[in-house]
Amino acid sequence: MPTDLTGLATITELASRITSAGPPAADRWSDIGPLFGAWAAQPGLRERLREHLRALPPQERTRVVARSRETTTHFAWCLRDEPSEPFTFWLHEYKPQRDWRHGYADSVHNHRYHFCTTILSGSYLHERYEARLDGDGTAILSTGLLRRTECPAGASGTMLAHEFHRIPRAEDDTMTFLVKSRAVRPWSLSFDPDTRSSHRHVPVESRWEELTKQL
Repeated sequence: MPTDLTGLATITELASRITSAGPPAADRWSDIGPLFGAWAAQPGLRERLREHLRALPPQERTRVVARSRETTTHFAWCLRDEPSEPFTFWLHEYKPQRDWRHGYADSVHNHRYHFCTTILSGSYLHERYEARLDGDGTAILSTGLLRRTECPAGASGTMLAHEFHRIPRAEDDTMTFLVKSRAVRPWSLSFDPDTRSSHRHVPVESRWEELTKQL
């Protein structure tokens, strides 16, 4: 797979390179990591992303806002979501630590999708965990810390949907750019290290059948 991304300036070009590299991204996510890492290592990436956003026409800005959401620890801006593509692009704008609400990024959790990320500004503490699940995989019984890493601006990494991690703290003004696969699991799990309670997270868009049955 080619990783020479010299000259790529926008996420549109990154999307084109990922798409042209082979089969659907979720089927070969371990190959996406090196490609994304090379793209993320370009000098001036933050400035290029800023220029890309400022150049968006009003209609596209409205679409970005409509696709985005607020979480308890950060604002998740969906920069690109084309139905024909097996991935989406996001910008995560972390809130000041004092504004975090307990139980999201700082819990031990996995995701329904694979993703690659790079830190555009600031830094955070990243912890990876092993997790012991119950028999049907709907709850976390226990966790164990594997490693803890201080990640500065410029750091990149890859997480697969079955892997567990947490971000217990982030420097104020931390921002990250991510490419996510489409969902490969129906739910994600989180575990509170303090209360040792497990939660299963099912996206609202997959609950339509349950809604119509209960109404």
